[in-house]
Amino acid sequence: MKFLRLPIRWKIIILSFGIVLFSLLIGGIIIIGKIVDMREEELGKRAMITARTVAQLPEVQKKIQKKDGAAIINPIVEKIRVINSTDYIVVLNMHHVRYSHPVYRLIGTRSAGKDEEPAFADHTYISKAKGELGVAVRAFMPVKNEQLEQVGVIIVGNILPGYLEILQSLKAQAALIIILTLFFGLLGSWMLARHIKQQMFELEPHEIVRMYEESTAAFHAMHEGVIAVDVKDNITIFNEKAKSIFRVEGNLTGKPIREVIPDTRLPEIIEFGKPVYNQEINVSGKIIMSNRIPIKVNHSVIGAVAIFQDRTEVAKMAEELTGVKAFVEALRIQNHEHLNKLHTIAGLIQLEKRERALQYVFDISEQQENLTRFVTKNINNDSIAGLLLSKVSRGKELKINVLIDSKSHLEELPYLLNEHDFVMILGNLIENSIHALNDSNTPEQQIDISIEQDSEICAVLVEDNGPGIPEHLMPYIFDKGVTTKGEKGLGLGLFLVKEIIDKGKGDINLSSYPNGGTSFYITFPMNGRRQP
Repeated sequence: MKFLRLPIRWKIIILSFGIVLFSLLIGGIIIIGKIVDMREEELGKRAMITARTVAQLPEVQKKIQKKDGAAIINPIVEKIRVINSTDYIVVLNMHHVRYSHPVYRLIGTRSAGKDEEPAFADHTYISKAKGELGVAVRAFMPVKNEQLEQVGVIIVGNILPGYLEILQSLKAQAALIIILTLFFGLLGSWMLARHIKQQMFELEPHEIVRMYEESTAAFHAMHEGVIAVDVKDNITIFNEKAKSIFRVEGNLTGKPIREVIPDTRLPEIIEFGKPVYNQEINVSGKIIMSNRIPIKVNHSVIGAVAIFQDRTEVAKMAEELTGVKAFVEALRIQNHEHLNKLHTIAGLIQLEKRERALQYVFDISEQQENLTRFVTKNINNDSIAGLLLSKVSRGKELKINVLIDSKSHLEELPYLLNEHDFVMILGNLIENSIHALNDSNTPEQQIDISIEQDSEICAVLVEDNGPGIPEHLMPYIFDKGVTTKGEKGLGLGLFLVKEIIDKGKGDINLSSYPNGGTSFYITFPMNGRRQP
């Protein structure tokens, strides 16, 4: 338990230092084992050279067959043993009787080694066996006379050193290696611990756990939705409010954001590294007001976070209120227009031109009926149809001819837009044209409106023959606060239009000439994908 309470720096130092010690121990065992193998091979080669030298001595070849040959052979062999630093040399005749041995009392006795028999069958080899003096590497060499007949065997043995003996011989080198390894191991462990602690902002693991739990609880308690992703677009945070807004369940951490919500636009923030504030976007059919911000550490983007509110209900209320306002305006215009028509009819009756008055009633009824029938048939949206009819009536009131192209038709809205967006675009563009014409001296003032679509594109055209947009304002006309209405304008209409066009991944083409009118041509993809 005391180890668990240690600071993370000391834990890392102790664990790293322990790994260094363990690695040093394993490495030492492997190295010593390798040294033993090399020593064994070296002693075997030396023993074989010595055995071959002894076997070729004439005294050995002649006296090994004599009973008293040991008296001559043993002194000669002992000199060779001392010169070659060999532990023992044994000369055996064909009856396994020793003619030479470091232990004098064993001379003349019979040898019973288990690994000797192949040597009496004229074989030369090296073996390892435990003899009278310990575990040794032994070389066996047959002895032959001048007639090349085997007359005996030479055994040369070198005692293998033990592990402690090898360590004793390497104590100076081993001490230096251990001191250097431990020093650099301790230094490396301390530097690693220091680096990790800095990467953890000098916090302990239990402090990080507490902060994580607190931040997670705070994210889930927020009234706003919060979604965060890493640089690989995998979800790191998806709070309960976000799950409620998008109606998803379960643990979403680690899943690709595009699999859960394909159009959050968070990957764009990671790609460009720039924040976007207070932008209204359509995400999975929801109208979202979002702030999307890149997450940066040491000036490098490591992810992105979106904090957003669901504005779907607010937008619906706004649409209803906008619709009520539009209907009130339409009724006011219609009431004013009907009063003018009633005055005209009343005047014709007073002039006793009853037939002319009746014809006038038929004419205006037919015109209004034809327009209403055309709009309701070709425009499959009540809000947009009502807007067009009200703008035609408003144009008549202001003596502006508002014409709807006979080829216009709208079956369904583009994928990324709703009727509120479409009403916003048409209403702003038409109202801007009405304002421009109303403040000008243009004769035969006219506004042309066209809405067409097919399976791939929806196109909207609004153009007028007014004074046009001042040339110096053209590059900035869609910027917030830029207006052609002077002090009366807020500079929001075309800014909102541009935002909706971007939301729907559409394109806008603006043409305007001094006293030559203004034309807005807008296209939207029907499938939500920008056309190449």
